[in-house]
Amino acid sequence: MQNQPTSFASKPASRREFLRTTAMAATAAAAAPLLRTPVYGQNQAPSVNVLGANNRIVVGYIGTGNMGQTHIRTQKAHANQNNIVQAAVCDVSKYRAAQARALIGDNVEVYHDYRKLLERKDIDAVTISTVDHWHARCTIDALNAGKHVYVEKPMTRYLGEAFEVYDTVKKTGKILQVGSQGCSDLKWHKAAEWIRAGKIGPVVMAQGSYMRNTPKGEWNYTIESWATPEDIDWEFWLGPVHRRKPFDPDDYFRWRKYYPYCGGLLSDLVPHKAHPYLLATGNPHFPVRVACVGSKPVGTDKNTQGTPPRDVPEIVQIIAEFPDGMVMHITSSSVNEQGTQEMIRGHMATLTMAGNRVELRPERPFADELDPETSEPFPVESVEAHEKNWFDSIRANKQPNCGIELAIRVQTIVSLAEISERLNVMCVFDPNTRKVATANGQPVTIPTYGWSELS
Repeated sequence: MQNQPTSFASKPASRREFLRTTAMAATAAAAAPLLRTPVYGQNQAPSVNVLGANNRIVVGYIGTGNMGQTHIRTQKAHANQNNIVQAAVCDVSKYRAAQARALIGDNVEVYHDYRKLLERKDIDAVTISTVDHWHARCTIDALNAGKHVYVEKPMTRYLGEAFEVYDTVKKTGKILQVGSQGCSDLKWHKAAEWIRAGKIGPVVMAQGSYMRNTPKGEWNYTIESWATPEDIDWEFWLGPVHRRKPFDPDDYFRWRKYYPYCGGLLSDLVPHKAHPYLLATGNPHFPVRVACVGSKPVGTDKNTQGTPPRDVPEIVQIIAEFPDGMVMHITSSSVNEQGTQEMIRGHMATLTMAGNRVELRPERPFADELDPETSEPFPVESVEAHEKNWFDSIRANKQPNCGIELAIRVQTIVSLAEISERLNVMCVFDPNTRKVATANGQPVTIPTYGWSELS
């Protein structure tokens, strides 16, 4: 609904229309070089085995821990609506694999090695909810096996892996969705619509936050008695991780705290903001510069008996700059839950997202020419909506809301932020060479497994 103050009533409508048209033209002109580069998937031959609208999609699940079971439950609840059948599960834990089978039913096949699941010709798509350091390998193998992929965020543990996934999606033509469900929240699509229409002028800044306050330490999950070396294939679970250690249930359940397996807030919470902000701003660029600071001011792990201090920070702040001049600022915390106002700033107006609606506020110099506006409220974000978008995109052979082009750019932000924070440098990125340098031009070796003791 559009709210029009009475003080605007005396202004000529033609004047407002002229300014709106001018803003739209300027925005379109700025985007013109980008539009000459086709978005991946638009000018691409259809992938083999494209499913028709009425074809049932057969799904397998790789990784059946907490998030894996969430996907099993939500997809089972909407199986008829999405026309899917749940056929197979895989986990390195016998207990968790049995749990997953019980959730679906006795007719589901259970696998210990995900590669055996991928050999099944009847499986069309897989949902991957493993630990982060297995995301890339499972995704690449699944794509090469002809499967469509829904992989939890972050897309990969390290940046080099992300480009391996990117290249494999391009090669295979399969549909990949990253599990950042905010991208299927309609308020971000409304914001994108208004930005494309030139309603806020050139976008200059986006800011957001994902904040929690966990006195006993974020991710200090309960260690269950069933988790033993007899139940869990520990060496398989470690996979590509460089630091080898004997079975440790603390690492198994609380892996998000430790650098060999995860980037902490940067890889768990920040993607939930970075993905929808890039979607809304319509920014197709890789970042040119990224800086991040992090700290552990509280030391919350001391409040949980028997767990070591975390490797990862309790607070992070990221600033990312893009070639068109837009700057993105994202804050995340596990020791304070007061967030910043969700906001996209344009030269002519600012968008805020509160109450799951979008509000347009003209900037003071343009207050006489632009009308404030507030959208209708939208349903809150949900995993179910994001999964449905993936299934619909598979059938339509189109890119989903968090497809590979968006995901590779966000993973670049996340990975550069980790490099910046851990090495205390400003990261400069060249998307043509996929190389990273410091602000003074010194090359940075992109981290991977084995680059440090905690890797």
